[in-house]
Amino acid sequence: MSVDLSQFIPSFLEESFEGLEVMESELLNLQEGDNETIHTIFRAAHSIKGGAGTFGFDNVTEFTHLVETLLDEMRDGRREISPKDTEILLDSIDCMRLLIEAARDDEEYDIDKVEKTSKRLAETLGDELSTDSDNQSTTKVAENNISGYNINFVPEHSLAKTGNDPIFLFSALAELGELTLCADTKDLPALKDIDAQELYLSWQLTLYTEVDESEVREIFEWVEDECLLELVPIKAPSTTSASISASTSSTQSSSSPSSTLTNNEQQTEPDTSQKPTEDIEVQDPETKLVIDSTAEDNNITSKTKTKTKGKAEVGSIRVGVDKVDNLINLVGELVITQSMLSELGNDFEMDKVERLTSGLEQLLQNTKELQESVMRIRMLPISFAFNRFPRLVHDLAVKTGKEMELVIKGEQTELDKTVMEQIGDPLVHLVRNAADHGIETSEVRLANGKSAKGTISLDAYHQGGNIVIEINDDGAGINREIVLAKAVEKGLVEANAILTDSQVYDLLFEPGFSTAAEVTDISGRGVGMDVVKRNIQSLGGRIQVKSTLGKGSSFKVHLPLTLAILDGQLVKVGSETYIIPLISIVESLQIDNKLINRVSGDMVLYRLRDDNVPVLPIYQLFNLATECTEIDNALLVVVEADGQKIGLMVDDLLAQQQVVIKSLKDNYQQVGGISGATILGDGSVAMILDIPGIIHMALAQAQQAQRVKTDGNASVTAEVCL
Repeated sequence: MSVDLSQFIPSFLEESFEGLEVMESELLNLQEGDNETIHTIFRAAHSIKGGAGTFGFDNVTEFTHLVETLLDEMRDGRREISPKDTEILLDSIDCMRLLIEAARDDEEYDIDKVEKTSKRLAETLGDELSTDSDNQSTTKVAENNISGYNINFVPEHSLAKTGNDPIFLFSALAELGELTLCADTKDLPALKDIDAQELYLSWQLTLYTEVDESEVREIFEWVEDECLLELVPIKAPSTTSASISASTSSTQSSSSPSSTLTNNEQQTEPDTSQKPTEDIEVQDPETKLVIDSTAEDNNITSKTKTKTKGKAEVGSIRVGVDKVDNLINLVGELVITQSMLSELGNDFEMDKVERLTSGLEQLLQNTKELQESVMRIRMLPISFAFNRFPRLVHDLAVKTGKEMELVIKGEQTELDKTVMEQIGDPLVHLVRNAADHGIETSEVRLANGKSAKGTISLDAYHQGGNIVIEINDDGAGINREIVLAKAVEKGLVEANAILTDSQVYDLLFEPGFSTAAEVTDISGRGVGMDVVKRNIQSLGGRIQVKSTLGKGSSFKVHLPLTLAILDGQLVKVGSETYIIPLISIVESLQIDNKLINRVSGDMVLYRLRDDNVPVLPIYQLFNLATECTEIDNALLVVVEADGQKIGLMVDDLLAQQQVVIKSLKDNYQQVGGISGATILGDGSVAMILDIPGIIHMALAQAQQAQRVKTDGNASVTAEVCL
């Protein structure tokens, strides 16, 4: 029986992508003489290379070896750190990501890009692609007449608890040449005393190779603090064939590559000066050794590698131990409360009512705390989304020829994992626009009295139970008049329309809208900003734009902390109950009849301080039967989205509460004006209103009313047009 390595591939992929992020981040901050940073980058590359070799991702291993060699020269001081080498390494990270994604998805990758970057790496190292990058060490070994090493490897008993498996080390050693090994079982206790998590074996290994000793020791780099390691060079020449061998003093069978060698028989002291006589020949170059840690015989078997799709079906979250401990404690409290309530249920009498009430209150508190604790498990620092932007801004600076820097703040602000995954692309587009449209060239900035280098900043913070992400730049700002003129040209607004700054900037999110003087491969094609807004709205969020000409622009993205739960206001309309997200509510009030303005058609405007707010009766929107059809003295819930306000007329205001969101689209179909549904405490279903969608419907009615409005009342309707 052998261990199926494919089960570990998702973990390897996740750690590899994290390693690539570390490499990229450290490279962007790399300075001459910063040996610690180089070492960090090298270790990340070395870890990816080792893992890829273990799982048979040979193209990843081969490419990463070139990267590792270049980093090793920097680490040893044989090569100075130059901007050219940094760019090559950044391109190499892109290729590593391509290769790992291809391995994950079982798909093809851009071979031309990888080969081109491989050639650049080889030229930088002074080698041809066909030349083994280990030639220097091979020559050094040959000059010293060293043909291999006798290795004494005595791991600590706790080695396996740290996730290290000696068989992986042996597989890596076998790639350097011909390896024979002999297991020492003298510390193996009786079967009844064996701890499955402890490692009791040690090994004597003989490696016939032409590589330098440092490369052999490098394989043991991750376990050097958890083992006794001795290497003795072998001076005598060796002409043995490449094989991985295992031997004991007992008689073993080795008739085929699938033969097994058991280690539970009595062994004699191994002779490390010569090649053991019992070999397991590995004739297929795709064969890997696998150890079965659960088998009673501790068998070492050979297993043919198969192509495995590494893509995980579900994602994963790394959770801090403190969050798990808190969750366990809360479950314990629930169990205690449940036990108390069960006891009260036995032979219940009226004198136990007070204790029952107290127990139910405790259950409610425990449930609420458990809910909050579970939600915190899904919360991750927004740095997971922000980490891609230093590289993005660096590449944009190179591509545009502009000087710019990125400042990140609030990266520890936590956001739901699902929200974070979906907000990434909209943020990328906003940052690219800031670099392309916002930041000016150094010459223009200096002429305008600014510093030569522009600044783009990303900031995240909590506000009112939600999260706000700001993308700011100190660039040229948005020219309001140009945007308005372009909108008139495209027929988006009337030539005589009176618009606020907020309404003008919202035009940037219209499909196909662009003010770019020329099309570039960065932005300016008139696509994307409408998708940005749509994606943000699909998350239950909204985006605001502010800009000062010549000073810069600010894009604020407001998002809910989670998509699973929202704080809502329950309202009654006829026999139905609806939920309005609290994030959208401006205020609730009873209508003052003197502030009502009626325009053409059925449109009613309510004068709320300086605004004329369109009134939309919910019963009309969803064709409901209700007795409250008169607007006089009715209840109005004023909501806002995308800088626009609307008043929703309802029959009654109920409680405010947190509700669990259920997707209507997934379980039924998309319905206009409805974003989802939830189940209330009495078991009934309540619909959650889609405020941006409803506002869009109401404003469309307002625009229609404006077209038929007489000139005498134009000043009123102009305030509600888009």
